[in-house]
Amino acid sequence: MTRRMDDDAFRPAWWLPGGHLQTIWPTLVRRVKLTTRRQRYDLPDGDFVDVDWVGEQHDDQPIVILLHGLEGSIQSSYVRGLLAAIDAHGWRGGVLHFRGCSGEPNRLPRGYHSGDTADLAWFIDHLRRKHPASKLAAVGYSLGGNVLLKWLGETGGDNPLTAAVAVSVPFDLNAAATRLEHGISRIYQRHLLTRLHASVRAKMQRMTVDLPITSQQVSELNTFRAFDDAITAPLHGFAGVDDYYTRSSSGQYIPRIDRPTLILHARNDPFMTPEAIPSPADLPDGVQLEVSPGGGHVGFVAGRCPWRATYWLEHRIPRYLDDHL
Repeated sequence: MTRRMDDDAFRPAWWLPGGHLQTIWPTLVRRVKLTTRRQRYDLPDGDFVDVDWVGEQHDDQPIVILLHGLEGSIQSSYVRGLLAAIDAHGWRGGVLHFRGCSGEPNRLPRGYHSGDTADLAWFIDHLRRKHPASKLAAVGYSLGGNVLLKWLGETGGDNPLTAAVAVSVPFDLNAAATRLEHGISRIYQRHLLTRLHASVRAKMQRMTVDLPITSQQVSELNTFRAFDDAITAPLHGFAGVDDYYTRSSSGQYIPRIDRPTLILHARNDPFMTPEAIPSPADLPDGVQLEVSPGGGHVGFVAGRCPWRATYWLEHRIPRYLDDHL
């Protein structure tokens, strides 16, 4: 189901024209005051994930889980903004940090990747057993959105969620990696790779990591394709970067989703090309795709002036979830 033009339609701020300004503004400018409580969950393989919570759990109160993007965390403005909106809505919300993203290194050589759905599945199952009367929903951004859509497709009708939302998803990982090698988008690639390089080098200093590369050579991996071929793929059991991208891209899983799901995307997303956006024929019943001409990557900033900016995602997402929770 594609979007119709109505009051839910995103209208970008006139003072933030183009996808790049929409993408960069919230990261550089926005600060969200938020009080959270951290809880650690030990995983079956001996590793752990940290979840930062807002709201107290009461009886059948709905629970909304957030999945952040690449190298994101509770410090990401889009995470903090939506958690504040969830808390104000009277729901309980938590950001599930992927392994190693909560500010403390994870215990194992492996980390997280765009197609890793096992930790999400384990955690949602834990919540379902602990809070059987609560409806569960999840919201994923960028890499987290790819993980969420892939898991929804893998599980089909057996998925325990009541509803889901995915924002600025790299539906085709190969296309996303190629897009980030060109033009101004290389800025995002360089920024994220710098953080990934530091994380890998720190891990290699703490423990034995079976990789065909030395710590000194890590910084020479100057594209996502090179990094994923040398680091991500071998660490997580893939034959190489093409095997990783092929098996982990979420676009192929969307036709198998069997839960109410909203996908929000912008045509000027600098992390992706419009050609990778799913077509209406790819959408099963219950999956709603809203594509805005503007919005950038996890931006969607509106408002008449900079000092009164509004963040549309924090209105649209709770409005959609409210229909199901």
